[in-house]
Amino acid sequence: MKSGAIGCAVLLMTFQGAASAADPSACHAPQFADVGWTDITLTTSLTTALLEGLGYAPKVMTLSTGIAYKAMQGKSIDVFLGTWDPALMEAARPYYENKSIQTVRLNLTGAKFTLAVPRYVYEQGVKSYADLNTYKEKFGGKIYGVEPGGNKPIQNLIADNAYGLGSWSLVESSEKGMLTQVNRQIRKSDWIVFLGWAPHPMNKNIELEYLSGGDKYYGENFGASSVRTDVRSGYLDECPNVGQLLKNLEFSIDAENTMMDYVLNGGLDPRTAARKWLDAHPEWLDKTLAEVQTLDGQPGLAAVKSYLAAAAK
Repeated sequence: MKSGAIGCAVLLMTFQGAASAADPSACHAPQFADVGWTDITLTTSLTTALLEGLGYAPKVMTLSTGIAYKAMQGKSIDVFLGTWDPALMEAARPYYENKSIQTVRLNLTGAKFTLAVPRYVYEQGVKSYADLNTYKEKFGGKIYGVEPGGNKPIQNLIADNAYGLGSWSLVESSEKGMLTQVNRQIRKSDWIVFLGWAPHPMNKNIELEYLSGGDKYYGENFGASSVRTDVRSGYLDECPNVGQLLKNLEFSIDAENTMMDYVLNGGLDPRTAARKWLDAHPEWLDKTLAEVQTLDGQPGLAAVKSYLAAAAK
């Protein structure tokens, strides 16, 4: 074979190798669900920033958890980074069972999620779920939660009349709405019981205590939790390069606390907060982008670093 022909053959083989590693054009705009919780908004912002650097055009839709799972079943949502286990497992279970969604991996461990009270309430005798009904009048018979779809354990608690709470009511709003109410009650030294979790700056900004006794509803050790990355069925096979990124994607309590502090106390928007954290932790990029390429098959790490550097100017 002549040298020119050899050169063309090598070029063709190189192109074919790169092309085989890239996702098809149908994967260009992955659809993410965001349920409006600060931690999930930030991990979604962080992930979509990486995807933009890889040449994708990710889209994010803000939905309640129940609608997010239905949208994944209907294939209008591809990825959800926020399935808290065990808190959201009852809501997610029908979709796991009918195989319309699947878990990619745990993206966070060491979290917790259960009912909490202000410290002054705890110090006056409310230390467990079993203590709540004794002080029903002080609490107004209300438990404050987040948006519809995120409070199933509280609904089960009331439905089961556990600890005599059957006549209590659930107040659903949003993360922001719930915390606004908590702070309003604390300023008046009034009593309130609400849904608390970590990672979240509420653990620094509010003098709170978590209640024991919720093992059946939120899991052991004060709702010790993990968070799952879920995708619609078939997505990993259809978009293996995005799939590789999702398989690599892992966060930490410290990282999420830091980013949430940037947003809730530093006034940054989630995108800026995510990029600020990325700038300070380049080692996380090395691990997260291992074996990940751009949409057109180029090295992913170099492309994302270049994208982030340009965005910072």
